[in-house]
Amino acid sequence: MGWDFETDPDFQRRLDWVDAFVRERVEPLDLLPEHPFDKANARVRDLLRPLQEEVRARGLWACHLGPDLGGAGYGQVKLALLNELLGRSHWAPSVFGCQAPDSGNAEILARFGTAEQRARYLRPLLDGEITSCYAMTEPHGGSDPALFTTRAVRDGDAWVLTGEKWFASYARYATFFIVMAVTDPDAGPYRGMSMLIVPAGTQGLEIVRNVGLGGEPEEAGAHAYLRFDNVRVPADHVLGGEGQAFAIAQDRLGGGRIHHAMRTVGMARAAFDMMCERAVSRRTRTGSLSSLQLTQEAVADSWIELEQFRLLVLRTAWLIDRHRDYRRVRGDIAAVKVAMPRVLASVVRRAMHLHGALGVSNEMPFSAMLVAAEVLALADGPSEVHAVSLARQVLAGYEPVEGLWPSGHLPTRRAAARARFAERLEHAVANQ
Repeated sequence: MGWDFETDPDFQRRLDWVDAFVRERVEPLDLLPEHPFDKANARVRDLLRPLQEEVRARGLWACHLGPDLGGAGYGQVKLALLNELLGRSHWAPSVFGCQAPDSGNAEILARFGTAEQRARYLRPLLDGEITSCYAMTEPHGGSDPALFTTRAVRDGDAWVLTGEKWFASYARYATFFIVMAVTDPDAGPYRGMSMLIVPAGTQGLEIVRNVGLGGEPEEAGAHAYLRFDNVRVPADHVLGGEGQAFAIAQDRLGGGRIHHAMRTVGMARAAFDMMCERAVSRRTRTGSLSSLQLTQEAVADSWIELEQFRLLVLRTAWLIDRHRDYRRVRGDIAAVKVAMPRVLASVVRRAMHLHGALGVSNEMPFSAMLVAAEVLALADGPSEVHAVSLARQVLAGYEPVEGLWPSGHLPTRRAAARARFAERLEHAVANQ
């Protein structure tokens, strides 16, 4: 019977190194104005490369990828334990070669790309030299493929791409884009769409504007509104074959959702640590905040919610490792997706409240964390859709009761029990 909550001692030592490395060497980068995805910026390269070399020397670079691609080939449980440490820092995933959306784009390029596509786009992406962009969502239809209108039409040795994409993360820094477009409108959304690799700078590709999150200044926005005006893409730049976009997207998003959850554990833990530090540091007339029962309740509720969520993530990671098929674990992944923003927002809100006016100011990170929680509720499909999906899967395992009363109806159960044991009861009475 395999049921173990302990981490292998050798791997725990690696995690201990990561913990100290992220806290001491990486987290300070979060306070700089530079953006880790801006690989064309010499200052960013100078900051990243020495740290990345240390990570490589430790065998911890791009651990989600197999050895043939330069990674360690970790399973999802190991990745969960690693990523919850990286989730405390915006720069950490880039330092360790597992930043989204590049990590997901690298996985589908490795799995579905041709040799030429892997050489041109995957290799520099794995080496951390470039940034990529995944363009799926559309401004009028969100993330519902049935509503997509961006079209790609074959014209000789090229595809001509026309349409708009919305909230394409890190497009301003991207060397290439993976774009989901309708190539056969008669085949429907599940077989009629393809993914095209579009090099940055291709004529007709326009960043209409860069959109920020929450209170970010306009010039800091990193999520693009894109327009494709008769963009010509070489015919050999289709990823995975015509009509395969939906299947590739599901494969990509399944892993992305669980990896987001792993890093969310780290972000929530950071908020929780700040909450507890505030509780024991802040003085009131009668003592510290930590001596007040409402504060104690906030700490206890946050600890319980965070540990419940962490265990759900780890169990789901274990199931993925066991089955090696995201489809068999889609209900568990949906549960993680629904719980993720709720837990993060709940813990952050309590931490913000305990900090008073300081908590809602721009001198603490809580406002940005709350926005991040809402982003997680929308990214890779809104949480409501995943809640419905989970409920349907759960309910599919139940059958309607026959007759008027539910199976838990006590009078009916008592009558059945009496009938079942009537002979024994009569025998016992006769022998009294």
